Amino acid sequence: MFRFFKGFCLLAAAACSSTAPSAHAAGDLLVAPTRVILDGSRGTEVVLNNIGAEPATYRVSLEVKRMTAEGGLDEIDEANANAAERAALDMIAFSPRRVTLPPNQPQVIRIGVRIPEGLAPGEYRAHMLFRAVPDAAPAVADPAKPKGEGVSIALTPIYGITIPIIVRVGDLAATARIGEAWVGDTRDGPAFNFHLTRTGNRSVYGDIAVTRPGVAEPLLLARGIAVYPEVGERTVSLRVPAEVAAKLRGPVQIRYSEDREVGGATIDQANRVVK
Repeated sequence: MFRFFKGFCLLAAAACSSTAPSAHAAGDLLVAPTRVILDGSRGTEVVLNNIGAEPATYRVSLEVKRMTAEGGLDEIDEANANAAERAALDMIAFSPRRVTLPPNQPQVIRIGVRIPEGLAPGEYRAHMLFRAVPDAAPAVADPAKPKGEGVSIALTPIYGITIPIIVRVGDLAATARIGEAWVGDTRDGPAFNFHLTRTGNRSVYGDIAVTRPGVAEPLLLARGIAVYPEVGERTVSLRVPAEVAAKLRGPVQIRYSEDREVGGATIDQANRVVK
């Protein structure tokens, strides 16, 4: 699943180092699909569904995110967007930009692209953000607190989801190679880690399966692993239970394959001895 962050806002970004289903939920919002690729020949649709018990309003917008070498996605202010990022923001069109969803009532967001004449071949990407608009509720005074004593602050979580909108122009290709693999400790527990290197002029995206040689049943499966064009190599880190981490040490086979919805062909496969 995508990562969730809670505080003043709770965002679910397309976290490419963890499982990524064909539909994704944050709060009471369900979004499908979780990744859109456009080539300019036709548009597409994203379906929103409110799975909660109350009506909810969401604002739809585009933002710029860049992948880091650790596989995270940093949000970039539009003023600091490079030429390719600015081109993506300018050419992607969508409607509506604000929706109010009754419970269990789907809403379609229509997405299209206007590729300008003479645009250089390449992959252009922006991220579509679906952010909840909180209800305007009046502040309620605490009857147990005397008037005039201190300041009261009410924190309202704001929920949202981002999905990548990718525009491909020209004849593009990419390959990937699996590098060193190891089990390490994080503050949240053990993780299976490996390096993933990309070459070519577009992103790579697919699923990871880790098996013991000669054993069909995978020790670990992870969907939605991407390497975007702004990085040539990233570290994939997949948190696992301690008992799975122990089984992953030693000889394993790591297979990186295309998403099952586009055929599931092998991108790379490597035998590694995990320390």
